[in-house]
Amino acid sequence: MRGLFSAGVIDVMMRQGLDYNALIGVSAGEAFGCNYKSKQIGRVIRYNHNLAHDWRYCSWRSFFLTGDLYGGHFCYHTLPGSFDIMDKTAYDNNPMDLIVVATDVHNGQPVYHSVPVLDYEELEWMRASASMPAASRVVHVGGYDLLDGGVSDAIPVRYAQQQGYEKIVAVLTQPYGYVKGPQKDMKLLAGLLKNYPAIVERLADRHDRYNACLDDIRQEEQAGRIFVIRPPQGLHIPSICHDVREMERVYQTGVATARQQMPALLAYLKA
Repeated sequence: MRGLFSAGVIDVMMRQGLDYNALIGVSAGEAFGCNYKSKQIGRVIRYNHNLAHDWRYCSWRSFFLTGDLYGGHFCYHTLPGSFDIMDKTAYDNNPMDLIVVATDVHNGQPVYHSVPVLDYEELEWMRASASMPAASRVVHVGGYDLLDGGVSDAIPVRYAQQQGYEKIVAVLTQPYGYVKGPQKDMKLLAGLLKNYPAIVERLADRHDRYNACLDDIRQEEQAGRIFVIRPPQGLHIPSICHDVREMERVYQTGVATARQQMPALLAYLKA
């Protein structure tokens, strides 16, 4: 749900007419960020409002009936195909490269995959990127067995730099100075994920890798090599939220933050 902040940011960017060569999305950042490629301003907050109380979208009922807290087939096939239709023509014709990040459950390594068109298999790659361990089924696609990309590379700034991108805009959902703590309930997760020890290992040390990544980002930001957009304070919204007012609050925080930072962002991109 913190990804609704990112949704507000990208809507402002789209209204500004900013076109990027690539968007690299992880988990909710990808699930919502893909709308940048289809050029659908406002779609994310609209369907989150409309589906806030639909058990098929997100609920424990969905988890117990389908194995996915966020309904896998509903969210990634029914929703974009018939409920709140994703613009396939605009998506397929947009030259911007959408790259999703998922995690190989067997070795715990990140898998980066370009999603050039909207079809069933590519939507499965999007689902894989946002499939939280223990709260989602493993996604089998492209010869891989995958779960959430945030487990292995939550903020892929280094990957973007390795691809040769010189102007990088990182959209974070935690405020400046945030420090991630150790994963809670590791014993429970270890039991639920006993068939995937590499994922358990990645979850156990995820906070160390995440905090090291934040340190790198701050250094790159101070050196002027990347531009970072982050909320001014903690968003304080749970992973499961049915309150449309809270959704709107987080989304509007993203909108306000992006508007406030737009002059500096434009200056960075033009420099």
